[in-house]
Amino acid sequence: LQWSGRQTWPVRHPVVLGHEFCGIVAECPDTDGPWREGDRVVCDSVALFDPDSPLSRSGLHHLDPERKAFGSGVDGAMVEYVRVPERGLHRVPDSLRNEYAAMTEPSCVAYHAVIENSPIRPGCRVLIIGPGPIGLLCASMARLAGAEVAVNGLEADLNRLDIAELIGCHAICGDPTDWCRRGDGLGVDVVIDAAGEPPALKQALDLVRPAGWITKIGRDLQTPGVSLDPLVQKNITLRGSCSHHWSVREQVLELLGSGRLNLSPLLGGVWALNEWQTAFEAMRSGRIPKAVLAP
Repeated sequence: LQWSGRQTWPVRHPVVLGHEFCGIVAECPDTDGPWREGDRVVCDSVALFDPDSPLSRSGLHHLDPERKAFGSGVDGAMVEYVRVPERGLHRVPDSLRNEYAAMTEPSCVAYHAVIENSPIRPGCRVLIIGPGPIGLLCASMARLAGAEVAVNGLEADLNRLDIAELIGCHAICGDPTDWCRRGDGLGVDVVIDAAGEPPALKQALDLVRPAGWITKIGRDLQTPGVSLDPLVQKNITLRGSCSHHWSVREQVLELLGSGRLNLSPLLGGVWALNEWQTAFEAMRSGRIPKAVLAP
């Protein structure tokens, strides 16, 4: 969204994009610290925050109102070298290739939404609305948690819905009502709104069962204009999920390094940095879920 100016979050202009990245330590001024030149690392997407704020002191620096992220608040990683704080670094497992390590950040966003912010257990039935990169990663996480998962999209999403099937999900183009009403007819246990479009929240309210749960991760580009009466009438829990905290990145790297989280179906290719627009257009068109740039 941000490269086309359609983001809903504040951006410092001009700014270099790039908040999802991995790299190799080229220079480290602290020779007594844990990092050495040549270490492969990923970095927290939050570049700056107030360490003394109540949120930061409780481990929630990603929610600090003064935080600034790479690629929006400060210059990001679409360059040959990027300056990062040591406190945000995490070591990349030897078994994990760079192109997949670069996808750690969106994987963490999905882990935080699905594993930490949703009550998903083995046997749950989960609907993911929106088969974009985050939606597909949320589907992967829900599958790891033992849920039966359906991913819902539109005609323009057919390539991505094919990938949903590759990762073991039901792919539904169009109305998912029949799948959601299967069994007792009351709806699904959990809906993950990863679409970022106003109709998705209304759909979620319609299709989740009474006393069910909706986790909203997609940001709407306009005011939803959706009645929240079903939230009350059906006793639904609606929870937002934003970014992730430090320990999530460690857990996701363990999943990636062990091979339990397989990102290969989602990676549509690796492009040179000067081919960024080709890569971005491939994602925007829906032809591929995710592209990686190699400076």
